[in-house]
Amino acid sequence: MPFILSATLAVTALPVAAESRPLSIGDFFSTEHLFTQKGTRPWMSHVEEKTNGSIQFTHFPSSQAAPAGGLLDAVNTGVLDMALIGPAYHSEKLTLNSLIALPGLYDSAEEGSAALQSVMSEGPLREEFTEAGVVPIFSLVSPPYQVLLKDKQVGLPSEWSGLDIRTSGTTQAMTARALGASAVSLAGPEVYMGLERGRVEGVFFPLSSVGAYNLQEVVDHISSNGSFGGYSYALVINQKTFENLSQEERSAMLEAGEEISTALAKALDESTAGLLEEWRDQGINTFQFTDEELQSLDSAVADVKGDWVKRISSHDPRAAEALQAFESAVSNVSLNGNR
Repeated sequence: MPFILSATLAVTALPVAAESRPLSIGDFFSTEHLFTQKGTRPWMSHVEEKTNGSIQFTHFPSSQAAPAGGLLDAVNTGVLDMALIGPAYHSEKLTLNSLIALPGLYDSAEEGSAALQSVMSEGPLREEFTEAGVVPIFSLVSPPYQVLLKDKQVGLPSEWSGLDIRTSGTTQAMTARALGASAVSLAGPEVYMGLERGRVEGVFFPLSSVGAYNLQEVVDHISSNGSFGGYSYALVINQKTFENLSQEERSAMLEAGEEISTALAKALDESTAGLLEEWRDQGINTFQFTDEELQSLDSAVADVKGDWVKRISSHDPRAAEALQAFESAVSNVSLNGNR
């Protein structure tokens, strides 16, 4: 695989000036995806501009260089110089970063991404990346997962009792059970049929991915202000490659990363708002939890954080420190009005 990709790089690399440094970057998003349009492409353009062309990129989208679960290894082994990864695909090496799946951590992609960028400057979450052989250039989170329901709207935890909810991963399963529901594991492509046939009555899902599975066809109720976990992303570069860049080139990457993380998070929130409006027009009940319901839901899932810390601490004693740092960063972002 490395030999084949190296040949591909040699053939497809952009023409560069004699003193330019060509870098390869891969991800699992299509060229039409929001992450490419508002994330990877403008970031590459910003860096090329900020470095006056001393760095040039060759982009391998749509898992052309490596599948989603192989991107970190591809960067470690030199198949790629950089990659936009989902840390959840690499949980064996990025265990602490699974905290983003915890419920109630943040209220929007802008808020959560600003907090994550802050804690990535130093501390356990950053250390976990460098221990994995890469340097995080920028990080961001998805808008919080919402609940999609087939037959009835729910609010207080007492209304969740007995519901079969499709969850993804251990932490989401803990969240469902904390609310009194039963957690059901289904692969993404199976969720549509599971809802249609009554195998599950609801699902925790990122709203940006609902359309990809046409779930809006089989649900009648979609929450808009819940916070049932999230998903993070990080643009990473091989540590040795980063150290071999000039100080100006490293600064250009990080400055552009800060700009793009903010812009992409805002675009994700705006996209979600547009989807909710579209579904309302289709007759779907897009509802908000009341303040009382949100407080009750937060209380019900409070122990999930403690359980996560206990479970992760058996592998990494920095779990509590990582969670506390992220929660403090969210509070600082909220106090500064960057929501």
